[in-house]
Amino acid sequence: MAENSKVKEGYDRWAPIYDSDGNPMQALEHSVIEPLFGDVNGLKVLDLGCGTGRHSLRLAKQGAKVTALDFSSGMLEEARSKPNADDVIFVEHDLHDRLPLGDEGFDLVVSGLVLEHLRELSLFFEEIHRVLNVGGRVLVTAMHPAMFLRNSWANFTDPDTNEVVHPGSFPHQLSDMVNAAARADLAIIEMTEAAPNAEFAKRFGMKESSIEWPMVVVLQLSRRSR
Repeated sequence: MAENSKVKEGYDRWAPIYDSDGNPMQALEHSVIEPLFGDVNGLKVLDLGCGTGRHSLRLAKQGAKVTALDFSSGMLEEARSKPNADDVIFVEHDLHDRLPLGDEGFDLVVSGLVLEHLRELSLFFEEIHRVLNVGGRVLVTAMHPAMFLRNSWANFTDPDTNEVVHPGSFPHQLSDMVNAAARADLAIIEMTEAAPNAEFAKRFGMKESSIEWPMVVVLQLSRRSR
């Protein structure tokens, strides 16, 4: 189980190398979520748990009006230092709390690899429903719970100390994610489970046993009509 302060501290430490440490989880997640964004030009987009802005800045470049939230000041510092960061509204906020946003203000909500760091999922999905326009879309990715069976958790190696740091994770099951979304009255369009193929595993120096083992789950959701 994870303590919220420990998770935040871990991500503050991870921030300087988050974009460059060759994390296969991020690479696989990017490959599956990127084609799902669609045409975002002119859309109001909310990025929950934006980290260093890897999704936020890309969506803004494509013409979206992006608001991005994260609880890690270190991650937000990295995001704000990047080119065109002024095109995104970055806000420091803990997703365990209600969002500091009005009702029905967004056409698309994106959240990448965040769920394992939330103690419980109900408020997260309820708040997405509240701030999402009727007919709006949601794209949520998460570490696949099958990874926990391999004792694999979010982690990085601190380059200054060589310490392997585990910020902390909650092992939510697929049913936890799906049921929390459904209880929040979000319609499930599709759930996708992504696993590395042989070429991907070789490129990232992964063990052969990792091939075809689920790493990432993607939930595509929409807000039901009134």
